[in-house]
Amino acid sequence: MRTDQLISTFVEYYEERGHRRITGSTLLPPDDDPVLFTTSGMHPLTPYLEGRPHPLGRRLVNVQRCLRTTDLDEVGDATHLTVFEMLGTWSLGDYEGPLSLDWGYGLLTEGLGIDPGLLYATAFAGDGRTGPDTASVDLWQGLGVPVELTVEDNWWPNDSVGPCGPDSEIFLWTGEDPPQSTPTRDDRWVEVWNHVTMTHRRLDDGSLVPLPQRNVDTGLGLERLASLLQGKSSVFACDIFDPWRDLVPALWPLDEPSLRLVCDHLRSAVVVLGDGVRPANTGRGYVLRRLVRRVLTTLWREDPSRSVGDLPRELVEHTLDHFRQPMRQADVLRTLLDEEHRFRHLLERGRGVLAKPRFQGPLTEEDFHYLHDTHGLPRELVKTLREE
Repeated sequence: MRTDQLISTFVEYYEERGHRRITGSTLLPPDDDPVLFTTSGMHPLTPYLEGRPHPLGRRLVNVQRCLRTTDLDEVGDATHLTVFEMLGTWSLGDYEGPLSLDWGYGLLTEGLGIDPGLLYATAFAGDGRTGPDTASVDLWQGLGVPVELTVEDNWWPNDSVGPCGPDSEIFLWTGEDPPQSTPTRDDRWVEVWNHVTMTHRRLDDGSLVPLPQRNVDTGLGLERLASLLQGKSSVFACDIFDPWRDLVPALWPLDEPSLRLVCDHLRSAVVVLGDGVRPANTGRGYVLRRLVRRVLTTLWREDPSRSVGDLPRELVEHTLDHFRQPMRQADVLRTLLDEEHRFRHLLERGRGVLAKPRFQGPLTEEDFHYLHDTHGLPRELVKTLREE
């Protein structure tokens, strides 16, 4: 099943169950949200999760583009992307978690044809402040799905201020042999869907207070599920990356981990630019700058003449079109090339600074601070130059 078919199947399934589709927002969260980027579909809906009536009602469904910087170092494995799309559903004080899980199970098994024997669930075991999620456990046991109880892994989110609560996660077996062990003990169980029953709000001091209404917030990674349904070995092999895998290797011969990083980071940079962010030394702009520099560092490792200016225009157009962004591909490429020129100049200057006798031995924290504050050389760039 192609990703566009998966989206339509998901949305129509929930529309048939009384959900109204809402338009996904950009990667930029609301002004009062402390996160740099939208990391899940719930960010734009926080006021409604806390009790404000939503104009479209109490049952919602959408497709939301997200960016997670916490996964940057994991990009290149089989399941993580920097920018991805999240299929989401919400009950704003309407139905409870067990009904959400029952519908989710039905979509996966009947709607998408997944073998029920390849599913495993996890649920919240309780932690002294709140009790175990017995309602979810009972639902899974009634469906014949094995369930594992955890504490930290099944409370979402673990440390952020704002709406939170116990979650139940659905895992799909990806091994070649019959399913074995449990999700916390075998990474061949891949998480595909998280159902959160939002019952509390976490305050700045870490304490929990009940929300005025009980909500359900679910999130399912589009590219991850698409790759599993298509029988692919990684998210980078699903159909949405077909144009990248067709064109990039011919332009820049790369090993598989490097190819995945370059495709992910360039695609993510295009989306971030399309949402109006520009390279900078702080905040969102620095995340964009870091993405571009990681690409260039990878490309130049074997051939310093490589340039993002050679990126095929159709890849930029494909990405902007997929995420429904009006920015022109020529403007995206111009910004990427300007950032490349800036980085080349910084590398040349950095090599000259690090060649001085003062920096020939092990670097101290004072050295790192000096190199950053005086010469504009970030720690990770200094480390990269020292490894040359």
